[in-house]
Amino acid sequence: MQFRTILTLIGLLGALGSLPALAQGQTPGLSASDAVILEMREAFAKGQTSRLTELLPRADGHVLAPWAAYWELHARLEAAEPREISRFLSRFANTYQEDRLRNDWLLLLGQRQEWGTFMAEYPNFRMNDDRSVQCYALLTDFKSSERDVAQQVEVRWLAQRDADEGCAAAAEQQLKAGKLQPQTAWLRARLGMENGNQRNGNQRIAVQAVGLLDAEWANTASAIYGNPEHYLEGKLLALRLRTKELVTLAMIRLAVKDPDLAALEISKLRWKTQLSQEERSWVWGVIGKSAAMRLSDKSLAYFMKGEDKLMQADHLAWKVRAALRAGNWEQVAAATAAMSESQRQDATWVYWRARALLALAKTPADRVEPQRLLQSVAGVQGFYELLAQEELGLAITPPPMPEPLTEAEKTAASSNPGLQRALAAIALGLRSEGVREWNYSANLHTLGGMNDRELLAAADLACRHEVWDRCINTSERTRSVIDLTQRFPMPHKQAVLARTREIGLDPAYVYGLIRQESRFILDARSGVGASGLMQVMPATARWTAKKIGMTSFQPHQITERDTNIAIGTGYLKLVLDDFAGSMPLAAAAYNAGPGRPRAWRGQPGAPVLEAAIWAENVPFSETRDYVKKVLANTTIYAAMISGQTQSLKARLGQVGPPDGALTVNRDLP
Repeated sequence: MQFRTILTLIGLLGALGSLPALAQGQTPGLSASDAVILEMREAFAKGQTSRLTELLPRADGHVLAPWAAYWELHARLEAAEPREISRFLSRFANTYQEDRLRNDWLLLLGQRQEWGTFMAEYPNFRMNDDRSVQCYALLTDFKSSERDVAQQVEVRWLAQRDADEGCAAAAEQQLKAGKLQPQTAWLRARLGMENGNQRNGNQRIAVQAVGLLDAEWANTASAIYGNPEHYLEGKLLALRLRTKELVTLAMIRLAVKDPDLAALEISKLRWKTQLSQEERSWVWGVIGKSAAMRLSDKSLAYFMKGEDKLMQADHLAWKVRAALRAGNWEQVAAATAAMSESQRQDATWVYWRARALLALAKTPADRVEPQRLLQSVAGVQGFYELLAQEELGLAITPPPMPEPLTEAEKTAASSNPGLQRALAAIALGLRSEGVREWNYSANLHTLGGMNDRELLAAADLACRHEVWDRCINTSERTRSVIDLTQRFPMPHKQAVLARTREIGLDPAYVYGLIRQESRFILDARSGVGASGLMQVMPATARWTAKKIGMTSFQPHQITERDTNIAIGTGYLKLVLDDFAGSMPLAAAAYNAGPGRPRAWRGQPGAPVLEAAIWAENVPFSETRDYVKKVLANTTIYAAMISGQTQSLKARLGQVGPPDGALTVNRDLP
């Protein structure tokens, strides 16, 4: 990572230690203590406990000494004496490392069922962001009459994405006491059966949940997950409660694998009479969702065979999407009306409910409520906020800038020890540690914490040191004021403008894409190997370099700023041309590869859709979110660059099946 002014932090750190200097365009010169920190981080990753203990004394005095101490103690936490842990918590009081080690310790205490020590320490857990720890606390609160423990266990258990020990133990306790109903375990199992194939993690969720009710049923649930058809073939007799639930799980699993086959199965007379309306509605919700994710024209009809009020949130979201594709505003209105209050408040569903009510309005009075809904979300904070702004006929222009920060406000941010450590960690290449420490110190993990002025000052500190991701994310937390220069910075401006002029590409589109891809982190690298500002994959980089005439390109150059911009914009221009200038399709292609959006736009004869409807129906959640954010970013950048009113709708346009007269570049990677 490169920073223009990071040297100024050295004077601020004082007794905290020295910050590794990292000037723009230079390789950092590591001090001996820097090298120790980096070696300890590597030893921690490799589980080399003895090496960590050996190196720890040499980290004393370094600004990142709290991290060094955390790595060393965390690595041997299971064998550590309580007094060692207490000393650590006392020595590093009020730091991220203190609270994170407390989190680790509380999990260990819960697993060991050392409840006395657990409950003595739990009130000190400031972040309290670990559901497993929360569930262990509820497990110890079993006899409390002050709050509904069973309800809190249910909420946390159903929200857990993994088959964890803490919430499962709390749920088992409440189930055995009769305070938690068996239906909660079945709901947990349904969610596990429904939500995909995440390396069998969802299978473990379903099996664990059913196993809490009866250990023998766990084996049945496991078999159902792998082969639901086989289980359903044998269910010919009258069903008891548990068998009905197992049949429902099998139906759900079959719907995920093959929605059309599941629709045929549940339509059989025996299931109509033996499964309840609630059970059938949930199954139809999964069938509709699964079909909608395949962009099947049958999906809305499937949804309509169930009752909206008996479907879960994700079913209703996909029903809205299917209804939008079908142009059925009545069903959009019906599905959004059935959503919970919290789901209805999401800007996505506020916007589409308003659009549905406007489409169905017959009198001026009918337009009052949809206008109110649009006004409640209109602004520049996101995709649907911008669309609501346009729907109301309001210009998309930058909001007023907040009052300039005072020197005292800037100094307070610069003097924050946690923010200092975060910048030091990022400068040393420990981005993960730096980001976590920054978020903790700026209270980004809670809805409380810093006020708007403090957030602006923290964001300003990150901006001045070119830590653009923290600059953007911190500024986005402000509530009553918006500083678009922080939220939408334009680093590398001359390089981007020169390159986009050269190849005829909208610079706002490039900035909108880079902001979403890398948050302007020069050395960003994704888990799948994409690199640099524009997150280019190695194979794509080689292919594009040849296409744009970079004959001397070498793979290591992809993280160089100008090379990355040249290749990334070159590929984006090729993709944009292949999709006849459609920014939504090109953005989807940049994220998911060109083959998928070609399929998602439909075959000849498919309807032409508003691009907002098309984007909302993108089956991949990552790509769906990506397209919307890139286009919203682009609109804001265009307003900032031009100083003129912009239209998101104009950039979106429409999406339909390909024009048969156009040549498709099948070589695009």
